Amino acid sequence: MPNLPCLLRVLLCAVLALLAAQAPAQSYPVRPVRVLVGFPPGAGVDITTRLFMPELGKAFGQQFVVDNRPGAAGNVAAEIAAKTPPDGYSLLSASAPIVMSQALYSKPNFNLERDFDPIGMMASAPFILVVHPSLPARSLKAFIALAKSKPGQLSFASTGSGSTPHLSMEMLKSQAGVDLVHIPYKGTPQAVIDLLSGQVQAMFANTLSVLPQVKAGRLRALAISSAKRSAAAPELPTVAESGLPGYESGTWFALLAPAGAPRDIVNRLNTELGKIVASTDMKAKLLDQGADPVTMTPEQIRAFLKSELVKWTRVVKTVGIKAD
Repeated sequence: MPNLPCLLRVLLCAVLALLAAQAPAQSYPVRPVRVLVGFPPGAGVDITTRLFMPELGKAFGQQFVVDNRPGAAGNVAAEIAAKTPPDGYSLLSASAPIVMSQALYSKPNFNLERDFDPIGMMASAPFILVVHPSLPARSLKAFIALAKSKPGQLSFASTGSGSTPHLSMEMLKSQAGVDLVHIPYKGTPQAVIDLLSGQVQAMFANTLSVLPQVKAGRLRALAISSAKRSAAAPELPTVAESGLPGYESGTWFALLAPAGAPRDIVNRLNTELGKIVASTDMKAKLLDQGADPVTMTPEQIRAFLKSELVKWTRVVKTVGIKAD
């Protein structure tokens, strides 16, 4: 068989190529991984990310370092992440506002579907409509009645123009027919501080950020934005059952990579995230914060993001908001 040496050389080259392709994923990561967060410490996405990254670090034997880059309702961090090399060493911990930016800006600085590859989902969280205790309203119906009696006199905080809390309140305003003044902030912590001091009267905020304040009696909760009541606050009625049928809103927390990240690295990260979400300890931590553990494949996340984009584009057009 005169061609045997040639055949062996071809097979050897194929094996070496396969091993070379597998090597980056098997050794990944060889240095710390930066995880960009588009909101300040104390925001829901920051809280969730800081719960998960130490566990991911244990699984991979390297640090996953949270890098807060707040601004423009999360767009600053998203733009930075979209322009980083797709090598798995810069990731983005994203939440619902990343979808809103695609609907709000005529020329956004990044394209969610083109510039990012989904890795895994960590959790989801509904919003709670909270008010300052000095406000006489003790239910959503009473709040709406009060707002109608004082058009343009009550204010609400949000984590920035075009953020999910902002659009959630705009959706409520549209359905309830009330006039409230919008006061945007750079993030949840700043907004909650002013709400606690009475500088603003109301706010939609995710459960991770305000449920402790509600339990301590510093804020009054009127309703929850999810389709059904939350296990974290079962006594709290939904917005829908409080007089606005069909209302539903909330946020989620997902890990994304710049487009073109090695598929085997993405799959490894997804697998480890899934294990962490499924752990009894993490489930308890999330539920204690008022969040729900969620797992998805990268393909499921991509489909989910498309559906979110359709939903919030419709809301933006209905309420007539534009960021530019």
